[in-house]
Amino acid sequence: MGRAIGTRGCCCLALLLLLLLPPAARPGPPHPRQPLRGSPSADVACKNHPLDLVFIIDSSRSVRPEEFEKVKIFLSEMIDTLDVGERTTRVAVMNYASTVKIEFPLRTYFDKASMKEAISHIEPLSAGTMTGLAIQTAMDEVFTEEMGTRPATFNIPKVVIVVTDGRPQDQVQDVAASAQTAGIEIYAVGVDRADMQSLRVMASEPLDEHIFYVETYGVIEKLTSKFRDTFCAVNVCALGSHDCQQVCVSSSGSYLCDCYEGYTLNPDKRTCSAVDMCAPGRHECDQVCVSNNRSYVCECYEGYTLNPDKKTCSARDTCASGRHDCAQVCLSNDGSYSCGCFEGYILNPDKKTCSGAITSSLVTNEESCKCEAIAALQDSVTSHLEALSTKLDEVSEKLQAYEGRQNVV
Repeated sequence: MGRAIGTRGCCCLALLLLLLLPPAARPGPPHPRQPLRGSPSADVACKNHPLDLVFIIDSSRSVRPEEFEKVKIFLSEMIDTLDVGERTTRVAVMNYASTVKIEFPLRTYFDKASMKEAISHIEPLSAGTMTGLAIQTAMDEVFTEEMGTRPATFNIPKVVIVVTDGRPQDQVQDVAASAQTAGIEIYAVGVDRADMQSLRVMASEPLDEHIFYVETYGVIEKLTSKFRDTFCAVNVCALGSHDCQQVCVSSSGSYLCDCYEGYTLNPDKRTCSAVDMCAPGRHECDQVCVSNNRSYVCECYEGYTLNPDKKTCSARDTCASGRHDCAQVCLSNDGSYSCGCFEGYILNPDKKTCSGAITSSLVTNEESCKCEAIAALQDSVTSHLEALSTKLDEVSEKLQAYEGRQNVV
């Protein structure tokens, strides 16, 4: 009896523990639509570099309905392998035959479920194979910022994957060349009767990395893993398994170390050292370079001012009002100045103020002799004039006395 109760207690405890487990961890039958282990869609989506990716699928008359369904499965499984999102890989799908239809642009869906649902509703157009027109439409109408393409400054690769089983009925070579010149990378997927020369004309270089071929639509899903390997190179930097001191740069499954601005990579190729930003050849300053927090600023010598470009200098008018301390005269001199004085003044020892000049000190010996002779002559003339004046006074008095006597008579 006690054993039976203990057994029930264990069962109840196990049930309680099971209920406490999160739903994903509880055992149960596999979901009927769960992919088999090892299939492409079962793998965790790769952390590929962000892409603006456009699928261009051929739905001309040569593609039978059941084959077109295989193409849609291929697209869905491709999306499963990508790191899809607004800030990661954006996806657009175009459908073409003799006309072109944009099924959804890059700006519409940012989650896999919505994309796959939209793909499931795509219907074939069933006439013609205007591959050139489809690529041109991608350039003109899909790879635009209005339709969700990110600005060129973001450096997000633009990628096109064309899936076709026939020969283009229009000119592809010039259009494909224009697309590649515009920075669009083109992958060409040929199926069954696809014209290999046309695939080579439209694909980007190197051709062996941008052209894929399968015998039938029934095996197109095999290409999923190949594209996964192409777009999902292991990002060693993201895994944190590198030993870079500052910056890690992923490179073909490996990595390289780099440094922040103002630092240089040491010979060990891992660590960084601060560089002298004012060392010759590292700055653009016209006169003076001043290091400033792993950068630099430019300054000018005394008597010069920094121009609006913050690099070059111009001599300023040092004799402008308020810029000098000369008492009388300011003389500009190559970005600096010196003081002078008006006529009759001399510069004091402080080189700024002036004093009245002592004229005797400025007279030469020869001039002094001339001055003495002139002074002596002046004294002589003055003496004679004074004597003459005395005699004239005496004559005047005598005349006055004589006239007085005449009046009495």
